[in-house]
Amino acid sequence: MSNFVQRTLSGAVYVGLVVASILVHPVFFSVLFGFVTMLAVREYHHLIHSDRFLTLVSTISAGVMFFGSAFCFLITTYYNDIIISILVGLYLYLVLFTLISELFRKAENPIHNWGNYLVSQVMIALPFSMMCFVMYANAYLLLALFVLIWLNDSGAYCVGSLMAKRKGGNHKMFPRVSPGKSWEGLIGGAVVAVGVGAMLAYLGWFNRLNPLNVYAVGIVFALVVVVFGTLGDLMESLMKRTIGVKDSGKFLPGHGGVLDRFDSILLATPAVCLLLYVLISLCGA
Repeated sequence: MSNFVQRTLSGAVYVGLVVASILVHPVFFSVLFGFVTMLAVREYHHLIHSDRFLTLVSTISAGVMFFGSAFCFLITTYYNDIIISILVGLYLYLVLFTLISELFRKAENPIHNWGNYLVSQVMIALPFSMMCFVMYANAYLLLALFVLIWLNDSGAYCVGSLMAKRKGGNHKMFPRVSPGKSWEGLIGGAVVAVGVGAMLAYLGWFNRLNPLNVYAVGIVFALVVVVFGTLGDLMESLMKRTIGVKDSGKFLPGHGGVLDRFDSILLATPAVCLLLYVLISLCGA
């Protein structure tokens, strides 16, 4: 099978699963992305050559964070506060257990292990878990996040490639981190994303945020996704370049690892959550 066919098939499966998980049922989304979160954390620890214990505990902690977040949004019973307290307590116990365990493991560099554990939780597990907030605010807002990320990437690639053929039309953003990214590509991707954001507003994807101007919301939403999605992509590229690898893994044939496919959401999701918090507050004002 050629690399192009392999990339096309695996890419279609990836997009199909993401879209289906968001639109079919919250439980489907929770199960799929819960395991994706755990795979992403496991992949990170494999990249930095963590030992089995740290990899296992970090992966379990990520699962508790994501599934706990999803469960809290799913349940609406009288015992909601009690269950949330139990889940938060369990996660904090895992964090403390991991940190304290370094006293007994006789690792060569316990501070290194602490740092890698916390990075895997704060920079990977937490952004994935924050998708639950977007999902249960409105599934179409989460779908808009992914659609805008994908189209921004496509627009940036196409415009960047075209401008690279013109003399003086390829100004690199961060050549030491990601030589292929240019300012022209960023602007091209942003234009595409803003146009799509306005179109999604017309289709009613942001109606949850009435009585605000949905077109303005769609454009701001798109710009936030473009800026922070690009920064998340660059952040993951910096990590790979520091380690000395091209791909974070082999999760999707022809597309790389989990972190390669979801790098943009690592910063875009927290930024979108903050934006939604502000917008929802304005709606209720």
